[in-house]
Amino acid sequence: MADALSQAAALLREARHATVFTGAGISVESGIPPFRGPGGLWSRVDPAFIAIDHFLAQPEESWRRIREIFYDSFGQARPNAAHSGIAALEAAGRVKAVITQNIDNLHQEAGSREVIEFHGNSRWLLCLECGKREAALPERLAQLPPRCGCGGLLKPDFIFFGEGIPEQALNRSYREASSADLFLVVGSSGEVQPACQIPLLAKNRGAKLIEINLHESNFTPIADVFLQGPATKVITELVKELGLQ
Repeated sequence: MADALSQAAALLREARHATVFTGAGISVESGIPPFRGPGGLWSRVDPAFIAIDHFLAQPEESWRRIREIFYDSFGQARPNAAHSGIAALEAAGRVKAVITQNIDNLHQEAGSREVIEFHGNSRWLLCLECGKREAALPERLAQLPPRCGCGGLLKPDFIFFGEGIPEQALNRSYREASSADLFLVVGSSGEVQPACQIPLLAKNRGAKLIEINLHESNFTPIADVFLQGPATKVITELVKELGLQ
């Protein structure tokens, strides 16, 4: 992997505009399991509770599962070395932005500033009546379903099945795909639509693509450099190769 690591570091040094694209794999080492694939959350839990129609029809039932999984369990997760390494790349000017499919807020907690949340963020609640956003504090979730001060139903501010991608996140992601000359893809299977189209669009427009993943993915055949291994280990080594640690 030493040669591939050197190649990846060289591409990052030469890049005018590098963008990071992350999937569920980067947060696995923080204790958040992937949603899809063997051993994924949806292989054990029926995801119907976060279908928007089901949520609107049975908000209390949906919220009980949501609180258990996304707040009581996943809410305890903390950034790992991969999140911190990406923040270091941004701080050093090697990376311009992070597009993440994840809703866990771990990039921001690690120090990344330019984060595009393609699927939203579980740390915030959205009122379906007045549109107000507020922090998903434990006391706010003590009584279910939580209600806004206006009386409206509060929903986690991430995308449910049956909802579209937020327009701002989609537009910003397309701009990154158009501007970037390098995409660093970390922990994404390349299977989730329409998110997986973003790195493909960048590649089609001439960007180089570095992939970091435990296993080969849909991105591997088009990757200029494939770094196989845990995201924490590979990104830590890449940051050192660039002289940032």
